[in-house]
Amino acid sequence: MRGLSYRAIGRREDVKKWGFVAMHAAVAAAFIFLLQRFILNASLESSLLWALTFAVCAAGLAYKQANR
Repeated sequence: MRGLSYRAIGRREDVKKWGFVAMHAAVAAAFIFLLQRFILNASLESSLLWALTFAVCAAGLAYKQANR
């Protein structure tokens, strides 16, 4: 990483961290939505609510893990 300042490296790590958090939230939401909607035959509203709930929880856990 020749030529990069510590500030640029820090920004790159921040982008990686937030990408990691966003990926986990999106995967959790998609998984729960598909499970609820198509496997368990739940209503659309219920599926979306559970997807949102799991996305927030997954994002929180990923953020906590990324800061270790």
